[in-house]
Amino acid sequence: MTLEQVRTFYTAEPFRPFVIHLADGREIPVHHREFIMSVPSGRILLVCQPDDTVNFIDLLLVTDLEVKPIVQGNGKRRKR
Repeated sequence: MTLEQVRTFYTAEPFRPFVIHLADGREIPVHHREFIMSVPSGRILLVCQPDDTVNFIDLLLVTDLEVKPIVQGNGKRRKR
């Protein structure tokens, strides 16, 4: 995965929360664009979680990026 591919999700308008899938099977949610940043080299991502934990992610271990469907308050998916 490249930093440019992640930036596509990061800069999307409107922003939609997405999930970073890793080679070891973990899924790292990105709840808001303010919760993710990259180090200057562009190889490592830092993702902050709502409980103040931080995930350090090597881009070489990212296998997929997934946008989650928008769910309304009653649990149903919003129609477009």
